[in-house]
Formats: sequence, C-alpha cells, structure tokens
Amino acid sequence: MSPLASGPQGPTTLRPLLTTVLDALTAGAATRDGPLPAGGPTEVAARLREALGDPFPEHGDEDALRTLVQALAAGAADPADPLCTAHLHCPPLAVATAADLAASVLNPSLDSWDQAPAASELEALVTRALAAEVYPEVHAEAGRTRSAGDALVTTGGTESNQLALLLAREHHGHTQLVCAENAHHSLRRATWLLGLPEPVTVPAPAGTMDPAALGEALTALPGPLLVAATAGTTDAGLIDPLPDIAALCETHGARLHIDAAYGGGLLFSDRHRPKLDGLARAHTVTLDLHKLGWQPIAAGLLAVRDRHDLAALAHHADYLNADDDTEAGLPDLLGRSLRTTRRPDILKIAVTLKTLGRTGLGDLVDQVCERAAEFAELVHRHPRFELHDRPTISTVLFRPADATDDTVAAVRRTLLTEGRAVLGRARLDDRLWLKATLLNPHTGADDLAALLKLVEGHTPR
Repeated sequence: MSPLASGPQGPTTLRPLLTTVLDALTAGAATRDGPLPAGGPTEVAARLREALGDPFPEHGDEDALRTLVQALAAGAADPADPLCTAHLHCPPLAVATAADLAASVLNPSLDSWDQAPAASELEALVTRALAAEVYPEVHAEAGRTRSAGDALVTTGGTESNQLALLLAREHHGHTQLVCAENAHHSLRRATWLLGLPEPVTVPAPAGTMDPAALGEALTALPGPLLVAATAGTTDAGLIDPLPDIAALCETHGARLHIDAAYGGGLLFSDRHRPKLDGLARAHTVTLDLHKLGWQPIAAGLLAVRDRHDLAALAHHADYLNADDDTEAGLPDLLGRSLRTTRRPDILKIAVTLKTLGRTGLGDLVDQVCERAAEFAELVHRHPRFELHDRPTISTVLFRPADATDDTVAAVRRTLLTEGRAVLGRARLDDRLWLKATLLNPHTGADDLAALLKLVEGHTPR
C-alpha cells in the first residue's frame, strides 16, 4: 500500500524521500552547471523525454522520484543563479520553501473551516496585517469612521487584477477601465473575461502614465470609471506618478486600482517605501510576494481599502457554508476567493514575515535595489554599452552600443541556447533592450561584471 505524507507516520515516511529529492536536486544542478540547460528547446525537450519514458506505464517505477526530480533540475532555469535575470522570477527563501512542504503535507483546503481550522485563522490574521501595510491610515481609523482594509490571497497579479476589476464592476455596475500603454496585459484580458468594454488607453511617453492625458480622458469619459495605474512595470520596473493619478481620480470620482505586483515589495523597505507614496489612496492594490517577497510560486494578494467591497464575492453552497453553521460561529470562507479548493499559501508568507520581520525583508529589498544600481553604473561606465536609465526598482535595461535590434535579439537567444545567461527583452523608445531583473540578494559585484562580459563577448564587433 502506498504510504501517505500526513498522519502519525507521515514524517517517518517523508524523511528518506526528502533525502532522495535533495540528492536529485544536487545531481541535476551539477548536470546543468549554469543558469539554464544548454541546447535550446529541442535538446532540452529530448533529454526530458528520455528521462520520462512512458508517462503512465502499466507498472510503476520506484525510482521515478529521483529520476524526474533530477531531470527537472537539470532542465530548469535556476533563479538563484546570479546570471538568471530575465524575469520577475525570484529565488525562494529556504524557510518559505520548507513551510510550503508543511502546507503540502497537511493539505488544508481553504473553502470550509472544517478542512482548514488553523489555516483559515492564520490567513485572516496575516492578510489583515498585510492590508495594514498598504493602508496604514485606514487601519488606524478602523472602528471610528471607516471599515478596515483586508486582503485576499490569489495566485498572482493576473488573478488579483481580474478580482479588482470584478469588484469595481460589482460596486459601480457597468465600468470603463482607463489604463496607460504600460499596463500589464492581464488588465485588458480581464475586461474581456468580465464582459467590460475595451479599455481606454492613455499615453505613457516616458514609460509611465501621463497625468495630463489621464485628466483629459477622465473629463471626457462618462462614468463610472476605473483607473488602473502601475507600480513596477514588467519592462523597466517604472512606477506611475501615483499621487497625481490618485488626485485626478478623487477629483473626477473615479475608482483607482494600482497594480503593484512588482513594486509592492518596496513597502518593506524604509529606504524605498516613499516611491509608493499615493498607494494607500487606491481602492484596490495588487501585490505579488513571489517577486519582491522571495516566496515559492504562488503568493499573490489583492488588498482592498474597504473590506465591505468584498461582500460582492459572497457565495453560498450548503455543504460548505450552511446558514445554520455560520450562525453557530463556523467561519464562512467562500467569499475569500473566486476559487473553491485553495491550498494554504498563506503559511509560507506567514513564516517568512515572522522569521525575517520587517527589517529582514527590508534588507533584502535594499540589497537587490542596490545591486541594480551597481549594475547600471557598470553599464554606464562601459564604452561598448548603452544604459536606458537608472533603475527605479531592480530592473536594468541596456544594450550593446550601436547594435541593431536584430543583433540585440540574437545575442540574447545565443546566451539562452548556450545556457550561459538568462536575460529578458523589452521594447522602449522604439528600440529593443536587454533586460536584467535582479532579484537575488546574494548577487555580487563579480557576478555583475561576469554578466556584462558575457554579453560583450557574444556581441559581434
């Protein structure tokens, strides 16, 4: 009989399996020997197919755990490698990953209290604490003049943005989204999913929303309106002028959502938090702690300034939240998500916040922002490279001087195929740039120099 992970014998059963996993991770990383497997999609796929064999054999293979974990590690993009800098793809903290194992073992499902007695309370406490980070003044006034804020756990920015649009639609009825050219694609997709009209797009001439253009749009458009601003764009990590945007929304009676999936982590840093001035004036805010929070995926949140807005998500299913159960005091969890079955992603977040504290998390944020500033300076001083601009958060855009866009794209793909470095790409000012998003606080000066040297060595003279 196959052993279970939970129950009294669970830890005993898991211990040798964890040794197998850790050994396979080590062997796979040694095989890869770099930030990315060499060979490109065709060769990587061939090696994985060979390791997998028949995906669903007639008879089981007791060595499958070791084989497949090692194959996945050998074929992985390693976010902990200093030369893996393409995306908002963070190396997870060890303590958060260990907590995630406990969540998998216990397997609570946050759709009814009787499946997640402690996890449901943990989620309520931690989400309200995080909402207080976004809306400190609202929480200070709670109980006097306003309802305190709250936050929902989501799978990430896409779900959080969709929820924000849904809450706006339910609060105001037919709603028109107004966003800038720099807005995340998930916002436009959400309007389609929710049956809302096509968004009105205002210019972002310097990569951020133009307040003057927004003011003109809000003056001309009939309401109700929802403005979506961005704190941390995916291309360059830029932050829209949030105070100006919030003031315009208040003047015109528009609802404001801020997508801070990337930049929201700056809240933890005393040094960088002022970059988010105006965030607390939004009705809803998207956060992703699997970016500047160093959590294993998924760890998204949607913070709301007024928890009464969440009443729109109320739903009844007699087998999960029967009226007599809720009247007897059993918490109703169905209004905490659009999903039914939900794993307790809050555990790893709670463990991280408690283990590191505000100072520890803030130090990590400061470190990656400092590394980005150092890399930008390195690029700026190098005669063969061009820097787009100084980083706002931890993203640096650069390109070989005098290179064509085709050359920039080819250099990136060559480094990927060789498994030497993982760089992203972004198009700003009608030119293609290489993108380095630095999320590894252990990255050092030598790593930054090595990354630049690799690009230089693969750029035709």
